[in-house]
Amino acid sequence: MSQTIATSPGGTHTRRRSSGESTGRRSGILLTILLVGQFMAILDVQVTNVAAPTIRTDLHASSGGLQLIITGYTIAYAMLLITGARLGDRLGHRRLFLGGLALFTAASLACGLAGSSGMLIGFRLVQGAGAALMIPQVFSLIQRQFHGRERMRALSLYGAVIAGGAIAGQVVGGVLVSADLWGTGWRPVFLINVPIGVVLLIAGLRALPTDHGEPGRGLDLPGLVVLSLAVLGFVVPLVFGHEEGWPLWGWLCLAGAAVLMAVFVAVERRARSPLIPGRVLRSPGMITAVITIFALMTSYGGFLFTLALHLQSGLGFSPLRAGLTFVPSAVCFAISSLNWRRMPPHTYHRMIPTGLFVGTLSLVLLLLSVRSGDAPGTLFYISQVIFGLGFGAAFSPLLTVALSHVAPSDAADASGLLTTVTQLGNVVGVATFGTLYLSQVATSPSGHAESLTSGVEALLTLVAGGLALLLPRLAGPKTTGESASLDTPSH
Repeated sequence: MSQTIATSPGGTHTRRRSSGESTGRRSGILLTILLVGQFMAILDVQVTNVAAPTIRTDLHASSGGLQLIITGYTIAYAMLLITGARLGDRLGHRRLFLGGLALFTAASLACGLAGSSGMLIGFRLVQGAGAALMIPQVFSLIQRQFHGRERMRALSLYGAVIAGGAIAGQVVGGVLVSADLWGTGWRPVFLINVPIGVVLLIAGLRALPTDHGEPGRGLDLPGLVVLSLAVLGFVVPLVFGHEEGWPLWGWLCLAGAAVLMAVFVAVERRARSPLIPGRVLRSPGMITAVITIFALMTSYGGFLFTLALHLQSGLGFSPLRAGLTFVPSAVCFAISSLNWRRMPPHTYHRMIPTGLFVGTLSLVLLLLSVRSGDAPGTLFYISQVIFGLGFGAAFSPLLTVALSHVAPSDAADASGLLTTVTQLGNVVGVATFGTLYLSQVATSPSGHAESLTSGVEALLTLVAGGLALLLPRLAGPKTTGESASLDTPSH
């Protein structure tokens, strides 16, 4: 505690204020470290979308290889999130945050120096693993180190950073690729993480509180392995199937993925510490919410990936112009997702299907605006605004409704499940809609390919809206603290 030599009647107040300012400064530094780490991880989910055409040309990547460069990060990130959270509980949140940050930073350097698409895919997987170790600790440290109004403020900033990462991912990628710093092309998209990561590591060693962890729950490694193999068995044939002429091995992988999902269910039922506890899935509306989130994010992931390809490869936009084209939808998504709580609570469950039906309309308008192959006009930008407002209005309350029926003791597992489903939906969206777009653009104009892809995305979003009608009403505020980490999407 700081001291003062003041003898005036205000001396006591000066001493308290100085102490409070010191504590507030330390809290501010801690929160800055955590949120910048969060921002980097979210940024890297989307940053490669705009850089994809340049990466493809420079590394001579195949269509399937390009999709794995995009999705490899998210696959590892999604698969290891729950495990990362449990490791933080067991080994200490400070240790896991710094360890994950170090791995993420080193992998970012390796990605920036990669000499082939195969190397870049491998390093992206490692980068995703680092993010999965680091990111669960951010929310845990906020919950442990901040209280009362400070916690609410920290969580509001946490949500804003997640929403902002979606905007920045498209724009930063476009700016860095267009700048072509020292002739490095797409490489600064990854290399920018390195100096930021080093500074965060140095600051984190000084500012992050020491904790030693607790025994906690097990890691369920058999469940993790089986689920990872099932996801890979599903994604890999989708991204390479068209390019390889849909060979027999692809169909066998898809069949094997279905079998492995059945094996995963059996393993989870017998596991002492399952990745997905059965009582979480039995919570009212959870299964419906999981399927709805998966459908929503599949459509969303496909929209971001294929539209970025259409704008650059089809219309000849520079990476910067393509990135800036996404700003209206991303800003509207952020505004909608950060302000939905201002509506009366009894409207939350209605907001979800309404938002998805509005999202369906936006994709239909996008279909109409791109099919001619002309540069984006008024209808295109109207569709972008409506898309952001609709999807943003649906996603955040959808997660809250799902979590509101979960027991507080299971909130962490439920949050991990929904976050994992969110990221897997993004992976499947890139794989399926990326394959659809790339197969169409090989024989027809880009506008036609994007129009067809948007139409299928609209149908999927419409199905998600229909499922949302089956969701229960918001149960109440019992899990407000636990679910705050999911008030906005982890893009």
